[in-house]
Amino acid sequence: MYILSVCGMGFGTSLMLLMDIQAMAKDHGYTVDGEASDLGSAKGKSCDFMVASSEIAAELSDEDVPVIAIDNMLDKNEIKEKVLPMIEKLSKE
Repeated sequence: MYILSVCGMGFGTSLMLLMDIQAMAKDHGYTVDGEASDLGSAKGKSCDFMVASSEIAAELSDEDVPVIAIDNMLDKNEIKEKVLPMIEKLSKE
């Protein structure tokens, strides 16, 4: 499974988000590969799904993959509640 975490500049917030998602996935027995990206570079990239802040996610609404919007990027529980179901769903396909 390959995910794209997206923020305005492509480092910092998106990299922290990707690391949080990978750690959470590992804790639940999943392996997630991914990439931190800026908004402009993310559009049209091949991935299973994207994760971004609510503001950035709105800019990605026309993508062909699911986009998960995170309201509080520091809230690991919110990240888990929103991202883990997608990981579980995709791992069964």
